Amino acid sequence: MGHSSHEFGTPVALVVGKADEGLNTLRITFQDTDGAVEMRLEGRVAGPWASELDRVWLETASRLASRKLIIDLHNVTYADASGKDVLRKIYAQTRAAFITNTPWARFLAEEVSATAVQNVNEGD
Repeated sequence: MGHSSHEFGTPVALVVGKADEGLNTLRITFQDTDGAVEMRLEGRVAGPWASELDRVWLETASRLASRKLIIDLHNVTYADASGKDVLRKIYAQTRAAFITNTPWARFLAEEVSATAVQNVNEGD
């Protein structure tokens, strides 16, 4: 699986892990849009998948340049403390926009963005 070739402009899907059930995996897909990069997360942002998201983000962050990051959370089924920490880090670095369409995804986006804002000194 070629994790190192993230070509913006073409959808790149990274299916992380291959658990017996689809419920225990994380799928990370990047899509280039006008002036933005969308990172779609599907599944669980937890445990080893949170570490994998962090690794993929470190590889991808420098390729954003001045484009906006959009994080699509509507297919995320669960996020543990480590998963929320990775999302907070990404948000703190990018002030990403979140796409949500369920109460749980909205709650996750609000929790991640509110905590990140509290942890980063702004307005100094």
